[in-house]
Amino acid sequence: MSTLDARIDELYAAPLDTFVSGRNALAKTLKGADAARVKSLVKPSVVPWAVNQVYWHARTIFDRVRKTGEQLRKAQLAALKSGRAQDVRAATDAHRKALGDAVAAASRLAIEAGAHPSADGLMRTFEALSLAAELDEPLGRLTKPLQPAGFEALAGVTLPARAPHTKEQPATKASEPASPPPDLRARERAEAARQREEARRQEQRAKALAKAEEDLERIATTERHARDAWERAKRDLDAAEKALARLRQE
Repeated sequence: MSTLDARIDELYAAPLDTFVSGRNALAKTLKGADAARVKSLVKPSVVPWAVNQVYWHARTIFDRVRKTGEQLRKAQLAALKSGRAQDVRAATDAHRKALGDAVAAASRLAIEAGAHPSADGLMRTFEALSLAAELDEPLGRLTKPLQPAGFEALAGVTLPARAPHTKEQPATKASEPASPPPDLRARERAEAARQREEARRQEQRAKALAKAEEDLERIATTERHARDAWERAKRDLDAAEKALARLRQE
């Protein structure tokens, strides 16, 4: 890992209210592409920030969420292919326990830093990152809440045909895979489209929030400078008035 990546990681591991000032301070020490890269970093909203804290400060709990999520997904896939669901219950119970521990850890770390993320938002984000095969953002640098995957999470799974044995309807051979029913495919596409739209809106909100925060910080800095200048001018005026009063008394 490069030195710059390590310093970027520190931004995401730090308290949320220091992100913008830390990012700006880091960008000022860099030039060219590195400076542009740092300036483009998006400040996380409170839920993904709290999830990041578990990654950085309670890695064992975070890794357990990922591991049990992977085990649950494998159990679900095996059950869909074989029709046997004995292992799904145990995997589900382990996954729920890991999710509960992760949400508790994220809430504790956030409260210690003065933040109050939604427990439901934390649960959804942990569930999504534990079951997703791939993520749009690196672990530890999440900037937006995640939504658990819908039916498309099991895309590509071939289900065995299970036609009933009747005289009129011969049983389907086990070697002949059945395609997902049309209504399931439609639900998969609708859910995928909904998640894409939600991700797009979350990204736009995050960018707008980051821009507003930068504008606010710039305005606050300008206001501080103006107040300092006004105080200096007032001191100079008071000194001039006192000098004039002394001259009049002489």
